[in-house]
Amino acid sequence: MGLFSKLFRKSGEDKNVRQREDQPDVVDIQSEDERMNWAIEKANLTLHHFEECLKNPSDIQQYFSIKVKIIDGNKVEHLWLTNPSFDEEGNLFGVVGNNPIDVQTVALNQKIGIDRALISDWMIVENGRLIGGYTIRAIRDSLPANEVANFDKGLGGMIVDEGEDYFLPSNETPEGAIVQIEEAYNEDDLDKVLACKDFTKEAEMMLAKLETKDLGKEILEQTAEVLQLSFLNSIKENGMPKFNGIKRAFPKREKINDQHMIITEVCYYPDGGKSIQRINTINTGTGWKVLAPEN
Repeated sequence: MGLFSKLFRKSGEDKNVRQREDQPDVVDIQSEDERMNWAIEKANLTLHHFEECLKNPSDIQQYFSIKVKIIDGNKVEHLWLTNPSFDEEGNLFGVVGNNPIDVQTVALNQKIGIDRALISDWMIVENGRLIGGYTIRAIRDSLPANEVANFDKGLGGMIVDEGEDYFLPSNETPEGAIVQIEEAYNEDDLDKVLACKDFTKEAEMMLAKLETKDLGKEILEQTAEVLQLSFLNSIKENGMPKFNGIKRAFPKREKINDQHMIITEVCYYPDGGKSIQRINTINTGTGWKVLAPEN
């Protein structure tokens, strides 16, 4: 199973591909690459799911692997570990699954222990489908369209779709805020739903799109009030939207600025249905809030 067809290391060099005899290619990624940085952050934010599955794997989960940062002096390389496990203190153990190129402190097939703070990715294969593998996805997304098929072949026929993400409900991340409001909808808890919203920020955004010249406090407050009333009327007429039993993926973040992110959410429904929406989220200083979707 060619699961390690593309790897990456952080460097200050331009992105390039290096080949090695009898080993998969290595893709170098610039340290400033936002896509890769987000992939690493996303892997750590969802690591709890990997740990839970590793403790109690299901019948459909055929493969587990985890990627770690290996430091050797001023050299850094990210390598996949097979047969991963965690001890009671949360430290990680595994077998080096790649032949290192830059670092000399570890070797192929060597069993090592490493601090969990050095984890940069995780992956599970479920019925041939990739779950996690965020750095793999980041590299794949950066490739020209005519190279994607060959990249996928190197993954041994593994299915790479939007996947499934497991953010915890929390206002500490945009994705967590979306999960939080969807759980509040499921609970029919209007107070929790409203706590996840910010109608003033929503009004600011709407008025800005309308290129309204007068953004005075009174106009802003009136617009926010209208938006909230419209929201409440919709719930009264249609009830709370439900997200029971769905599986979610958040394949894309669009950074408008440090406080404004548009998050793509893919929902897979128990009946086989699927929906995709782009949702505005705002960091108000006290956490992320969920605003109206993009049209």
